[in-house]
Amino acid sequence: MPRLVTKELTEANPRNGEAASGMARRAPEAVAFGSARSAVDLDGDSAHHQGRLRFVRSALRGGGQEVRARAAGGPLLLMELAFLLRSVGAEVCWITNQKPSGTDEVIYSLEHKMLDRGVQVFYAKGQEAMDTALKADLVVLNTAVAGKWLDAVLKENVPRVLPKVLWWIHEMRGHYFKMEYVKHLPLVAGAMIDSHITAEYWKNRTQERLRIKMPGTYVVHLGNSKELMEVAENSVAKRVLREHIRESLGVRNEDLLFAIINSVSRGKGQDLFLRSFHESLLLIQEQKLHVPSMHAVVVGSDMTAQTKFESELRNFVILKKMQDRVHFVNKTLTVAPYLAAIDVLVQNSQARGECFGRITIEAMAFQLPVLGTAAGGTTEIVVNGSTGLLHPVGKEGVTPLAKNIVKLATHVQKRLTMGKRGYERVKERFLERHMAHRIATVLGEVLQKAKSHPET
Repeated sequence: MPRLVTKELTEANPRNGEAASGMARRAPEAVAFGSARSAVDLDGDSAHHQGRLRFVRSALRGGGQEVRARAAGGPLLLMELAFLLRSVGAEVCWITNQKPSGTDEVIYSLEHKMLDRGVQVFYAKGQEAMDTALKADLVVLNTAVAGKWLDAVLKENVPRVLPKVLWWIHEMRGHYFKMEYVKHLPLVAGAMIDSHITAEYWKNRTQERLRIKMPGTYVVHLGNSKELMEVAENSVAKRVLREHIRESLGVRNEDLLFAIINSVSRGKGQDLFLRSFHESLLLIQEQKLHVPSMHAVVVGSDMTAQTKFESELRNFVILKKMQDRVHFVNKTLTVAPYLAAIDVLVQNSQARGECFGRITIEAMAFQLPVLGTAAGGTTEIVVNGSTGLLHPVGKEGVTPLAKNIVKLATHVQKRLTMGKRGYERVKERFLERHMAHRIATVLGEVLQKAKSHPET
Protein backbone atom coordinates (compact mmCIF):
# COMPACT_ATOMS: atom_id res chain seq x y z
CA MET A 1 0.00 0.00 0.00
CA PRO A 2 2.48 2.63 -1.18
CA ARG A 3 1.98 6.21 -0.05
CA LEU A 4 3.87 9.26 -1.28
CA VAL A 5 4.33 12.74 0.19
CA THR A 6 5.72 15.76 -1.67
CA LYS A 7 6.80 19.07 -0.20
CA GLU A 8 8.16 22.39 -1.43
CA LEU A 9 9.09 25.54 0.48
CA THR A 10 9.12 29.20 -0.51
CA GLU A 11 12.34 30.95 0.45
CA ALA A 12 13.55 34.46 -0.27
CA ASN A 13 17.02 34.93 -1.69
CA PRO A 14 19.08 35.98 1.34
CA ARG A 15 21.37 38.14 -0.77
CA ASN A 16 19.05 40.42 -2.67
CA GLY A 17 15.58 39.89 -1.29
CA GLU A 18 14.31 38.33 -4.50
CA ALA A 19 12.95 34.83 -4.68
CA ALA A 20 15.64 32.19 -4.62
CA SER A 21 16.62 31.21 -8.15
CA GLY A 22 14.13 33.76 -9.41
CA MET A 23 11.00 31.85 -8.49
CA ALA A 24 8.42 32.05 -5.79
CA ARG A 25 9.10 28.84 -3.93
CA ARG A 26 5.87 27.01 -3.37
CA ALA A 27 5.99 23.72 -1.72
CA PRO A 28 4.02 20.73 -1.81
CA GLU A 29 4.25 18.20 0.82
CA ALA A 30 1.54 15.79 1.18
CA VAL A 31 -0.02 12.57 0.23
CA ALA A 32 -3.15 10.76 -0.87
CA PHE A 33 -4.80 7.39 -1.25
CA GLY A 34 -5.33 5.65 -4.56
CA SER A 35 -5.86 2.27 -6.12
CA ALA A 36 -5.35 0.41 -9.39
CA ARG A 37 -1.67 0.86 -10.29
CA SER A 38 1.25 1.83 -8.12
CA ALA A 39 3.48 4.88 -8.36
CA VAL A 40 6.10 2.96 -10.30
CA ASP A 41 3.77 2.63 -13.29
CA LEU A 42 3.64 6.31 -14.25
CA ASP A 43 4.43 5.79 -17.91
CA GLY A 44 2.26 2.74 -18.35
CA ASP A 45 5.22 0.48 -19.16
CA SER A 46 5.67 -1.21 -15.79
CA ALA A 47 3.67 -4.16 -14.63
CA HIS A 48 0.39 -3.20 -12.95
CA HIS A 49 0.29 -3.46 -9.18
CA GLN A 50 -2.75 -3.72 -6.98
CA GLY A 51 -2.71 -1.58 -3.89
CA ARG A 52 -3.17 1.96 -2.66
CA LEU A 53 -0.93 4.97 -3.13
CA ARG A 54 -0.80 7.89 -0.75
CA PHE A 55 0.51 11.18 -2.15
CA VAL A 56 0.32 14.59 -0.47
CA ARG A 57 1.56 18.03 -1.50
CA SER A 58 1.76 21.14 0.68
CA ALA A 59 2.69 24.65 -0.32
CA LEU A 60 4.78 26.51 2.25
CA ARG A 61 5.57 30.18 1.74
CA GLY A 62 8.24 32.41 3.20
CA GLY A 63 8.40 36.18 3.35
CA GLY A 64 9.88 38.53 0.77
CA GLN A 65 9.02 36.30 -2.13
CA GLU A 66 8.76 37.30 -5.74
CA VAL A 67 5.86 35.82 -7.64
CA ARG A 68 7.04 33.74 -10.54
CA ALA A 69 6.80 34.96 -14.07
CA ARG A 70 5.23 31.60 -14.74
CA ALA A 71 4.23 28.57 -12.76
CA ALA A 72 7.35 26.60 -13.50
CA GLY A 73 10.08 25.06 -11.44
CA GLY A 74 9.06 23.38 -8.22
CA PRO A 75 5.32 24.12 -8.12
CA LEU A 76 4.53 23.10 -11.69
CA LEU A 77 6.74 20.02 -11.56
CA LEU A 78 5.04 18.77 -8.42
CA MET A 79 1.64 19.50 -9.88
CA GLU A 80 2.54 17.48 -12.96
CA LEU A 81 3.85 14.65 -10.79
CA ALA A 82 0.58 14.71 -8.87
CA PHE A 83 -1.37 14.48 -12.12
CA LEU A 84 0.78 11.56 -13.26
CA LEU A 85 0.03 9.80 -10.01
CA ARG A 86 -3.65 10.60 -10.39
CA SER A 87 -3.54 9.00 -13.82
CA VAL A 88 -2.53 5.69 -12.25
CA GLY A 89 -5.21 5.74 -9.57
CA ALA A 90 -3.71 7.80 -6.76
CA GLU A 91 -5.80 10.05 -4.56
CA VAL A 92 -3.75 13.22 -4.08
CA CYS A 93 -3.93 15.98 -1.46
CA TRP A 94 -2.23 19.38 -1.63
CA ILE A 95 -1.34 20.61 1.84
CA THR A 96 -0.68 24.33 2.07
CA ASN A 97 1.10 26.13 4.90
CA GLN A 98 -0.88 29.33 4.41
CA LYS A 99 -4.61 29.63 4.21
CA PRO A 100 -5.51 30.92 0.72
CA SER A 101 -6.30 34.61 0.53
CA GLY A 102 -6.99 34.70 -3.18
CA THR A 103 -4.58 37.62 -3.63
CA ASP A 104 -1.71 35.63 -5.17
CA GLU A 105 -2.72 34.87 -8.75
CA VAL A 106 -0.08 32.17 -9.26
CA ILE A 107 -0.84 30.27 -6.07
CA TYR A 108 -4.58 30.69 -6.47
CA SER A 109 -4.46 29.30 -10.01
CA LEU A 110 -2.26 26.35 -9.11
CA GLU A 111 -4.41 25.30 -6.18
CA HIS A 112 -7.55 25.51 -8.28
CA LYS A 113 -5.94 23.42 -10.99
CA MET A 114 -5.31 20.81 -8.32
CA LEU A 115 -8.90 21.00 -7.09
CA ASP A 116 -10.19 20.66 -10.64
CA ARG A 117 -8.29 17.39 -10.96
CA GLY A 118 -9.77 15.99 -7.78
CA VAL A 119 -6.91 16.95 -5.46
CA GLN A 120 -7.92 18.01 -1.96
CA VAL A 121 -6.26 21.08 -0.42
CA PHE A 122 -5.48 21.13 3.31
CA TYR A 123 -3.62 23.36 5.77
CA ALA A 124 -0.04 22.15 6.31
CA LYS A 125 0.67 22.83 9.95
CA GLY A 126 -2.24 20.89 11.35
CA GLN A 127 -2.12 17.45 12.83
CA GLU A 128 -3.43 16.02 9.56
CA ALA A 129 -0.24 17.02 7.74
CA MET A 130 1.92 15.28 10.31
CA ASP A 131 -0.26 12.17 10.33
CA THR A 132 -0.16 12.00 6.55
CA ALA A 133 3.64 12.21 6.39
CA LEU A 134 4.01 9.56 9.07
CA LYS A 135 1.68 7.18 7.25
CA ALA A 136 3.20 7.80 3.81
CA ASP A 137 5.43 5.26 2.13
CA LEU A 138 7.42 8.00 0.43
CA VAL A 139 7.89 11.71 1.12
CA VAL A 140 9.10 13.94 -1.72
CA LEU A 141 10.78 17.14 -0.55
CA ASN A 142 10.82 19.65 -3.40
CA THR A 143 13.59 22.27 -3.64
CA ALA A 144 16.66 22.61 -1.46
CA VAL A 145 15.03 24.77 1.20
CA ALA A 146 12.17 22.36 1.80
CA GLY A 147 14.23 20.55 4.43
CA LYS A 148 13.29 23.27 6.92
CA TRP A 149 9.76 21.88 6.86
CA LEU A 150 10.93 18.65 8.46
CA ASP A 151 11.92 20.27 11.73
CA ALA A 152 9.21 22.94 11.69
CA VAL A 153 6.28 20.54 11.28
CA LEU A 154 7.45 17.02 12.11
CA LYS A 155 9.65 17.97 15.07
CA GLU A 156 10.52 14.82 17.06
CA ASN A 157 9.05 12.64 14.30
CA VAL A 158 11.74 13.62 11.78
CA PRO A 159 13.79 10.39 12.27
CA ARG A 160 10.73 8.34 11.38
CA VAL A 161 10.27 10.18 8.09
CA LEU A 162 13.86 10.59 6.82
CA PRO A 163 14.30 6.98 5.61
CA LYS A 164 11.40 7.44 3.19
CA VAL A 165 12.30 10.88 1.83
CA LEU A 166 13.11 11.48 -1.83
CA TRP A 167 14.58 14.99 -2.09
CA TRP A 168 13.93 16.70 -5.43
CA ILE A 169 16.51 19.46 -5.94
CA HIS A 170 16.29 22.16 -8.63
CA GLU A 171 18.85 24.74 -7.43
CA MET A 172 22.56 25.33 -7.85
CA ARG A 173 23.20 28.61 -6.04
CA GLY A 174 25.83 28.75 -3.31
CA HIS A 175 23.55 30.25 -0.66
CA TYR A 176 21.54 27.01 -0.50
CA PHE A 177 24.45 25.18 1.09
CA LYS A 178 23.53 25.92 4.70
CA MET A 179 23.19 23.30 7.37
CA GLU A 180 19.75 24.63 8.32
CA TYR A 181 18.54 23.65 4.85
CA VAL A 182 20.32 20.39 4.13
CA LYS A 183 21.47 18.90 7.43
CA HIS A 184 19.16 15.91 6.93
CA LEU A 185 20.33 15.27 3.36
CA PRO A 186 22.72 12.35 4.14
CA LEU A 187 19.93 10.44 5.92
CA VAL A 188 17.22 10.49 3.25
CA ALA A 189 16.43 7.62 0.90
CA GLY A 190 17.64 9.45 -2.18
CA ALA A 191 18.08 12.73 -4.04
CA MET A 192 16.64 13.49 -7.48
CA ILE A 193 18.29 16.30 -9.47
CA ASP A 194 17.41 17.78 -12.87
CA SER A 195 20.81 17.67 -14.59
CA HIS A 196 24.15 15.87 -14.40
CA ILE A 197 26.11 19.09 -13.96
CA THR A 198 23.95 20.11 -11.00
CA ALA A 199 24.24 16.66 -9.41
CA GLU A 200 28.02 16.87 -9.63
CA TYR A 201 27.95 20.38 -8.18
CA TRP A 202 25.88 19.26 -5.20
CA LYS A 203 28.13 16.27 -4.59
CA ASN A 204 31.29 18.39 -4.52
CA ARG A 205 29.81 21.37 -2.71
CA THR A 206 28.21 19.46 0.16
CA GLN A 207 31.40 17.52 0.75
CA GLU A 208 33.78 20.50 0.53
CA ARG A 209 31.70 23.13 2.31
CA LEU A 210 29.56 21.21 4.77
CA ARG A 211 31.50 17.96 5.12
CA ILE A 212 28.37 15.92 4.54
CA LYS A 213 27.77 13.19 2.00
CA MET A 214 25.02 13.15 -0.60
CA PRO A 215 22.62 10.20 -0.52
CA GLY A 216 22.12 8.01 -3.57
CA THR A 217 21.47 10.52 -6.36
CA TYR A 218 19.34 10.15 -9.49
CA VAL A 219 19.46 12.53 -12.47
CA VAL A 220 16.08 13.07 -14.10
CA HIS A 221 15.86 15.42 -17.07
CA LEU A 222 12.49 17.12 -17.27
CA GLY A 223 9.98 16.73 -20.07
CA ASN A 224 7.31 18.82 -21.78
CA SER A 225 3.70 18.21 -20.82
CA LYS A 226 1.29 16.69 -23.29
CA GLU A 227 -0.79 19.87 -23.15
CA LEU A 228 2.12 22.06 -24.23
CA MET A 229 3.10 19.66 -27.01
CA GLU A 230 -0.46 19.67 -28.34
CA VAL A 231 -0.29 23.44 -28.79
CA ALA A 232 3.26 23.35 -30.16
CA GLU A 233 2.24 20.84 -32.82
CA ASN A 234 -1.00 22.57 -33.82
CA SER A 235 -0.18 24.98 -36.64
CA VAL A 236 -3.61 26.64 -36.56
CA ALA A 237 -3.45 27.28 -32.80
CA LYS A 238 0.08 28.66 -33.11
CA ARG A 239 -0.93 31.02 -35.91
CA VAL A 240 -3.88 32.35 -33.91
CA LEU A 241 -1.75 32.82 -30.79
CA ARG A 242 1.01 34.46 -32.79
CA GLU A 243 -1.36 36.98 -34.35
CA HIS A 244 -3.02 37.78 -31.03
CA ILE A 245 0.19 38.33 -29.05
CA ARG A 246 1.88 40.33 -31.80
CA GLU A 247 -1.16 42.56 -32.10
CA SER A 248 -1.12 43.14 -28.33
CA LEU A 249 2.56 44.08 -28.51
CA GLY A 250 2.06 46.33 -31.50
CA VAL A 251 4.49 44.45 -33.77
CA ARG A 252 4.01 43.18 -37.29
CA ASN A 253 4.00 39.59 -38.45
CA GLU A 254 7.28 40.04 -40.34
CA ASP A 255 9.13 41.62 -37.38
CA LEU A 256 11.76 39.55 -35.52
CA LEU A 257 11.12 38.91 -31.83
CA PHE A 258 13.86 37.81 -29.41
CA ALA A 259 12.39 36.99 -26.01
CA ILE A 260 13.60 36.13 -22.54
CA ILE A 261 10.91 34.37 -20.50
CA ASN A 262 11.68 34.19 -16.80
CA SER A 263 11.02 35.99 -13.57
CA VAL A 264 12.81 39.31 -13.65
CA SER A 265 15.91 39.07 -11.46
CA ARG A 266 19.60 39.71 -11.88
CA GLY A 267 20.35 36.00 -11.87
CA LYS A 268 18.20 35.52 -14.98
CA GLY A 269 20.26 38.07 -16.92
CA GLN A 270 17.63 40.38 -18.38
CA ASP A 271 19.98 43.34 -17.94
CA LEU A 272 22.77 41.70 -19.94
CA PHE A 273 20.29 40.55 -22.58
CA LEU A 274 19.10 44.13 -23.13
CA ARG A 275 22.70 45.30 -23.39
CA SER A 276 23.33 42.61 -26.01
CA PHE A 277 20.17 43.53 -27.88
CA HIS A 278 21.21 47.18 -27.99
CA GLU A 279 24.67 46.20 -29.20
CA SER A 280 23.14 44.01 -31.92
CA LEU A 281 21.15 47.00 -33.21
CA LEU A 282 24.36 49.01 -33.42
CA LEU A 283 26.14 46.19 -35.27
CA ILE A 284 23.34 45.97 -37.81
CA GLN A 285 23.45 49.72 -38.33
CA GLU A 286 27.26 49.85 -38.62
CA GLN A 287 27.40 46.95 -41.05
CA LYS A 288 24.38 48.25 -42.99
CA LEU A 289 22.66 44.90 -42.82
CA HIS A 290 19.14 44.45 -44.13
CA VAL A 291 16.99 42.69 -41.57
CA PRO A 292 13.35 42.94 -40.48
CA SER A 293 12.55 45.26 -37.59
CA MET A 294 13.88 43.61 -34.41
CA HIS A 295 12.21 43.61 -31.01
CA ALA A 296 13.13 42.34 -27.53
CA VAL A 297 10.42 40.92 -25.28
CA VAL A 298 10.90 40.51 -21.54
CA VAL A 299 8.21 38.18 -20.20
CA GLY A 300 8.03 38.05 -16.41
CA SER A 301 7.93 41.71 -15.51
CA ASP A 302 6.23 42.91 -12.32
CA MET A 303 6.25 46.65 -11.76
CA THR A 304 3.90 46.25 -8.79
CA ALA A 305 6.87 44.82 -6.90
CA GLN A 306 8.82 48.02 -7.67
CA THR A 307 12.18 46.30 -7.44
CA LYS A 308 15.36 48.23 -8.04
CA PHE A 309 16.35 45.77 -10.78
CA GLU A 310 13.08 46.21 -12.67
CA SER A 311 13.56 49.98 -12.61
CA GLU A 312 17.13 49.59 -13.86
CA LEU A 313 15.92 47.63 -16.87
CA ARG A 314 13.30 50.19 -17.85
CA ASN A 315 15.67 53.11 -17.30
CA PHE A 316 18.24 51.45 -19.56
CA VAL A 317 15.65 51.12 -22.32
CA ILE A 318 14.77 54.78 -22.03
CA LEU A 319 18.44 55.82 -21.92
CA LYS A 320 19.16 53.92 -25.14
CA LYS A 321 15.94 55.14 -26.77
CA MET A 322 14.64 51.63 -27.38
CA GLN A 323 11.10 52.13 -26.06
CA ASP A 324 9.62 51.20 -29.44
CA ARG A 325 11.68 48.00 -29.63
CA VAL A 326 11.61 46.58 -26.08
CA HIS A 327 8.38 45.20 -24.63
CA PHE A 328 7.83 44.27 -20.98
CA VAL A 329 5.15 41.65 -20.38
CA ASN A 330 3.72 41.04 -16.95
CA LYS A 331 4.15 37.71 -15.14
CA THR A 332 1.91 34.98 -16.53
CA LEU A 333 0.98 31.38 -15.89
CA THR A 334 0.82 30.65 -19.62
CA VAL A 335 3.89 30.77 -21.85
CA ALA A 336 2.60 28.95 -24.95
CA PRO A 337 1.13 32.11 -26.55
CA TYR A 338 4.48 33.90 -26.29
CA LEU A 339 6.43 30.91 -27.58
CA ALA A 340 4.08 30.86 -30.57
CA ALA A 341 4.62 34.58 -31.15
CA ILE A 342 8.42 34.92 -30.94
CA ASP A 343 11.23 33.85 -33.28
CA VAL A 344 14.12 33.15 -30.89
CA LEU A 345 14.32 32.35 -27.17
CA VAL A 346 17.15 33.81 -25.11
CA GLN A 347 18.05 31.80 -22.00
CA ASN A 348 20.47 34.12 -20.26
CA SER A 349 20.73 32.75 -16.71
CA GLN A 350 23.96 33.81 -15.03
CA ALA A 351 26.58 32.42 -12.61
CA ARG A 352 26.26 28.62 -12.75
CA GLY A 353 23.24 28.85 -15.02
CA GLU A 354 20.00 26.95 -14.71
CA CYS A 355 19.75 23.62 -12.93
CA PHE A 356 17.82 22.54 -16.03
CA GLY A 357 15.71 25.31 -17.55
CA ARG A 358 12.25 24.06 -18.48
CA ILE A 359 11.54 27.04 -20.73
CA THR A 360 14.39 25.90 -23.00
CA ILE A 361 12.77 22.60 -23.96
CA GLU A 362 9.39 24.32 -24.19
CA ALA A 363 10.81 26.77 -26.73
CA MET A 364 12.43 23.94 -28.67
CA ALA A 365 9.03 22.21 -28.85
CA PHE A 366 7.82 25.32 -30.71
CA GLN A 367 10.74 24.93 -33.13
CA LEU A 368 12.55 27.98 -31.79
CA PRO A 369 16.34 28.25 -31.79
CA VAL A 370 17.80 29.02 -28.35
CA LEU A 371 20.54 31.52 -27.53
CA GLY A 372 21.74 30.33 -24.14
CA THR A 373 24.52 30.74 -21.64
CA ALA A 374 27.15 28.01 -21.69
CA ALA A 375 26.42 27.01 -18.10
CA GLY A 376 24.35 24.61 -16.05
CA GLY A 377 21.66 22.39 -17.48
CA THR A 378 21.42 24.46 -20.67
CA THR A 379 24.57 22.70 -21.89
CA GLU A 380 22.75 19.35 -21.57
CA ILE A 381 19.80 20.62 -23.62
CA VAL A 382 21.12 22.92 -26.34
CA VAL A 383 23.52 21.45 -28.89
CA ASN A 384 25.74 24.41 -29.74
CA GLY A 385 25.64 25.18 -33.45
CA SER A 386 22.83 22.70 -34.05
CA THR A 387 19.77 23.60 -31.95
CA GLY A 388 21.04 26.98 -30.84
CA LEU A 389 24.10 29.03 -29.97
CA LEU A 390 25.81 29.34 -26.59
CA HIS A 391 27.64 32.32 -25.13
CA PRO A 392 29.62 32.92 -21.90
CA VAL A 393 27.97 34.12 -18.71
CA GLY A 394 28.66 37.57 -17.30
CA LYS A 395 29.76 40.73 -19.06
CA GLU A 396 32.04 38.63 -21.26
CA GLY A 397 28.94 37.19 -22.87
CA VAL A 398 27.33 40.49 -23.91
CA THR A 399 29.14 40.90 -27.23
CA PRO A 400 29.02 37.17 -28.19
CA LEU A 401 25.26 37.18 -27.54
CA ALA A 402 24.89 40.36 -29.60
CA LYS A 403 26.73 38.72 -32.50
CA ASN A 404 24.57 35.59 -32.17
CA ILE A 405 21.45 37.76 -32.30
CA VAL A 406 22.72 39.33 -35.53
CA LYS A 407 23.66 35.92 -36.91
CA LEU A 408 20.13 34.56 -36.48
CA ALA A 409 18.54 37.82 -37.62
CA THR A 410 20.43 37.71 -40.91
CA HIS A 411 20.19 33.97 -41.62
CA VAL A 412 16.58 32.88 -41.89
CA GLN A 413 17.39 29.33 -42.97
CA LYS A 414 19.80 28.83 -40.07
CA ARG A 415 17.09 29.98 -37.68
CA LEU A 416 14.54 27.58 -39.13
CA THR A 417 16.95 24.65 -39.28
CA MET A 418 18.02 25.09 -35.68
CA GLY A 419 14.40 25.26 -34.62
CA LYS A 420 13.55 22.05 -36.45
CA ARG A 421 16.53 20.23 -34.93
CA GLY A 422 15.54 21.45 -31.49
CA TYR A 423 12.05 20.06 -31.97
CA GLU A 424 13.47 16.70 -33.03
CA ARG A 425 15.69 16.65 -29.94
CA VAL A 426 12.65 17.29 -27.72
CA LYS A 427 10.78 14.42 -29.37
CA GLU A 428 13.74 12.13 -28.76
CA ARG A 429 14.34 12.82 -25.07
CA PHE A 430 12.36 15.66 -23.46
CA LEU A 431 8.71 14.58 -23.47
CA GLU A 432 6.47 13.88 -20.49
CA ARG A 433 6.67 10.15 -21.14
CA HIS A 434 10.47 10.27 -20.99
CA MET A 435 10.34 12.08 -17.65
CA ALA A 436 7.61 9.77 -16.36
CA HIS A 437 9.67 6.71 -17.23
CA ARG A 438 12.73 8.13 -15.47
CA ILE A 439 10.77 9.14 -12.37
CA ALA A 440 9.01 5.77 -12.27
CA THR A 441 12.39 4.04 -12.14
CA VAL A 442 13.54 6.33 -9.32
CA LEU A 443 10.33 5.86 -7.32
CA GLY A 444 10.56 2.11 -7.68
CA GLU A 445 14.11 2.01 -6.30
CA VAL A 446 13.53 4.53 -3.53
CA LEU A 447 10.28 2.90 -2.43
CA GLN A 448 12.06 -0.43 -2.16
CA LYS A 449 14.86 1.14 -0.14
CA ALA A 450 12.41 2.90 2.18
CA LYS A 451 10.42 -0.27 2.65
CA SER A 452 13.46 -2.20 3.79
CA HIS A 453 14.49 0.40 6.41
CA PRO A 454 13.70 -0.63 10.02
CA GLU A 455 12.26 2.81 10.86
CA THR A 456 9.56 2.39 8.19
